[in-house]
Parts: sequence; C-alpha cells; structure tokens
Amino acid sequence: MEAVDGNATRSLSEVIYRDELARMHEDNGLDIRFTLTRQQPAGWDGYARRVDRELLAEIVFPSEARPLTYICGPTGFVEAVSQGLVELGHDPLRIRTERFGATGT
Repeated sequence: MEAVDGNATRSLSEVIYRDELARMHEDNGLDIRFTLTRQQPAGWDGYARRVDRELLAEIVFPSEARPLTYICGPTGFVEAVSQGLVELGHDPLRIRTERFGATGT
C-alpha cells in the first residue's frame, strides 16, 4: 500500500509522532513530507510554507486514483486542505476529517 503523510508544523521539534513516522517510513516505505512554516534546521530541503492548493497538487495522489484521504488538525487547516483537495477534483465523500482546538462557541 502506498500512502503519503503530509505534516505541517512550525518547526521540526514540534512534529508529533516524528519517531513513529520515521519508523513507518523505514519499515513500510511510507512517503512522509514535512512543511515547516516558521523555523527550518540548517540544510533543510523540505517544504517551508503553509499547505496550499499548489502544495497539495504536488504531493497528493491524483484524484483519478480515488484515494481515501485523512486530514487532522485545527479547524482552519482542515477546512483549507479539504477545500484544496475538492478544487483538485477529489471526491468529498473520500475525505475524512478530524478537527481539534477552539470551536468558536
């Protein structure tokens, strides 16, 4: 099974489950892409921006493959990534989301 895990965070030290993700990469070939939005270590060759439609177009499976996509994060992040995927032609019924943080109520 092929999968891509995209992880957006401020710095590498804030990546949750980093060791577990590294093991999944080593053991199962999971393709992991980090984007660090505020602080990148010396020699960083990964992404250094927020997840946007262009980044999604570059890293996710094509919509024709009908991937089942999981998005987890703060509401604004989840909404932006979901919208980007739909704009790229992904089936909204194949996008699973989990939100955390303030609800605004």
